[in-house]
Amino acid sequence: MSLQSPSRLLQLAGQSLLRNQLLTIFTLDQLPREVFPLMLMEAFRMRRFEALKLMVQAWPFVCLPLGSLMKTPHLETLQAVLRGLDTLVSQKVRPRRWKLQVLDLRDVDESFWAIWSGVKVLSCSPEAMSKRQTVEDCPRMGEHQPLKVFIDLCLKESTLDECLSYLCRWIHYRRGLVHLCCSKVQNYSMPSSSFRNLLKRVHPDSIQELEVRRKFSLNKTGKFAPYLSQMSNLRKLFLAFGYGCEIYVSSQQQFAPDLDSPFLCLYYPQMLYIRKISNIKEHLEHLLRCLRNSFVTFTFCNAYLADEDMECLSQYPSLGQLKELRLTYILMWTTNLEPLGVLLEKVAATLKTLVLEDCRIQDPQLRVLLPALSRCSQLTTFYFRGNETSTNALKDLLRHTGRLSKLGLELYPAPLESLDNRGRVNWEILAPIRAELMRTLREVRQPKRIFFGPTPCPSCGSGPSENVDFHLCS
Repeated sequence: MSLQSPSRLLQLAGQSLLRNQLLTIFTLDQLPREVFPLMLMEAFRMRRFEALKLMVQAWPFVCLPLGSLMKTPHLETLQAVLRGLDTLVSQKVRPRRWKLQVLDLRDVDESFWAIWSGVKVLSCSPEAMSKRQTVEDCPRMGEHQPLKVFIDLCLKESTLDECLSYLCRWIHYRRGLVHLCCSKVQNYSMPSSSFRNLLKRVHPDSIQELEVRRKFSLNKTGKFAPYLSQMSNLRKLFLAFGYGCEIYVSSQQQFAPDLDSPFLCLYYPQMLYIRKISNIKEHLEHLLRCLRNSFVTFTFCNAYLADEDMECLSQYPSLGQLKELRLTYILMWTTNLEPLGVLLEKVAATLKTLVLEDCRIQDPQLRVLLPALSRCSQLTTFYFRGNETSTNALKDLLRHTGRLSKLGLELYPAPLESLDNRGRVNWEILAPIRAELMRTLREVRQPKRIFFGPTPCPSCGSGPSENVDFHLCS
């Protein structure tokens, strides 16, 4: 007859109490806290809602990561848990044993439950895990700080589901005692007015990522300014205006709205992404003026840049330390690219990725860019496909890359001479031209990974990749 370990006996005793419905606050106070996770998992599995309520009231850990246990929202389970919290959050003198500060309804981490169910995980102790979550997600605000309820909002319907609706009402009537915290908020379908009302219930400091995909006018984004001004930890903002029109901003530190404009003042921006904004020339100058410090990535695609827009790109200090500049599917065949050359001059010491792809740049425009491009000494990636350039223009381009010794990945278009009257590549014509271009390039430097024409390469089947140290198709 084998002997059970003391911890195993405690677990069996706890499960027996649960199965025989003998659980009371008194019995829970007598149990070691190591019994609680397994008992709660069992109560959750058996749908013992009264037991769940009592166990929440006596929960001996800082965090209750219920979302990792309740994969699909279940209204009765949520109601039982919130009923258990009701008596606690309203007490001025909290029970001596009560340590719960966070109810986490996000499905983000199963390590807590895995530890107690015997699954080996690369994790620290339950105490350290609970402390880590609390410190990272909700800094302490004193001994009697409000209880924090964490969820991620992903609104795919015009109204809230029954669980979220119940939770919001519960929190609304306990203002000051409970904070609803959402690190990520996404709105795909909820009307703007309802969404703004919902934002009023979320503790603004908790929001780090905000994504709004609703059809509305660019100049109406200022309606969100009062809410954005309170989101002191906002890092990423994504606005989609319908039909693929998008503005995406990523920030290292914080945003602050300019209440006189539909845009934000970005104090520590990281990335600006603009897609299909047809009236951008009315706003680009103001938007760039709101970028208070330099950011590292600028992406603009599927639009038209007029001469005055290009002037904007070259004038504002916020673009002065770019590491990535991506202009794709921008129709430039009639645009003056001298301002773009000025911008390349400014960022020559920092730029690592330059993408000028499917812009229909022609020979005269390309030659305007070459002096500035030759000074981009830190460049590691250069995409130039989808442009209308001749063999001679491409030779000039390659000669101007002689000092760009860090280039590891290069993509160039097939020259105009190798295209048929439908714009398709004639590979028999391209092969000798490509060999000629490679000889021109090797006169000034040794390439690493380079493609001419469409990819993947018809010779070896390879496609562009920055993970390959050395590859050459010639």
